[in-house]
Amino acid sequence: MKILVTGGAGFIGSNLCERLVNDGYDVTSYDNYFTGSLDNHVTGVRYINSPDGHCGLHSVPHYTVDIYRVLEPEYDIIYHLGEYSRIEQSFDDFNLVWEYNKIGTKKVLDFAKKCNAKIIYAGSSSKFANEHEGYIKSPYTWSKESNTEFIKLFCEWNSIDYAIAYFYNVYGPREIEVGKYATLIASFKYKKLKGNKLTVVAPGTQKRHFTHVDDIIEGLIMIADRGHGDEFGIGNSTRLGGYSVLEVAEMFDCEIEMIPERKGNRMSERIVADRTHALGWYPKKSLKEYINEHTKLTKRIRN
Repeated sequence: MKILVTGGAGFIGSNLCERLVNDGYDVTSYDNYFTGSLDNHVTGVRYINSPDGHCGLHSVPHYTVDIYRVLEPEYDIIYHLGEYSRIEQSFDDFNLVWEYNKIGTKKVLDFAKKCNAKIIYAGSSSKFANEHEGYIKSPYTWSKESNTEFIKLFCEWNSIDYAIAYFYNVYGPREIEVGKYATLIASFKYKKLKGNKLTVVAPGTQKRHFTHVDDIIEGLIMIADRGHGDEFGIGNSTRLGGYSVLEVAEMFDCEIEMIPERKGNRMSERIVADRTHALGWYPKKSLKEYINEHTKLTKRIRN
């Protein structure tokens, strides 16, 4: 079976590619390396668009809008993870949101139709923010929610098998640690290692359901195998209501600095995972244990 992963050199995509290759699949990664990295490459994966020209077939980076030009329609499953995926930053990056999440995703859908492939789309759990607040909060959340509705209709109109998964605050190996697109847990880990203060966006009481990437990948595999349709949430709900950002920062046992609230920041979210649980998926990894292991590692490094 041939599988295409858009965004396969990114955080979640690279972990998915690694699992798929280990399971014996023929895997291609299609990535523009906007947030992806050569450091995330996995042995056995065919990489398209490597910017140095050494790991793929093309020396010039392409985008999902160019998918027809660089790939043959030969895939059985397409995991479409290759979209713009930051909330607060999307106000400054609207052109990227439009190109990657609207134009690019339409091209990927056209390509899936040509392949007669099942498509697994990574929606945004911000769709399930309380009282539907996530939808209007940012260009990113608007693009993701409107995409889920379009994908459902497009696939039904064209008899394409599809499933839409929703990730909840993913953490784990290959996260981005520093810079504009750093993720929360990775940023906290890096700052603790460097002995820096942890910055928490006010008010700090905003809650999230942090989910380890291994659990995310397990859910994606199940959804691709047996899931059809919408609302396959993959989120860790073992702690009712999730953890507040301030609670997570306190787990690292570091000095904390509060910074002003940012545009687009939502206060809460709902876990919508009944359909994923029906497939047999439940989270296995603990955020507290993950942070404790990092704390032990930091102490060993400093000693």
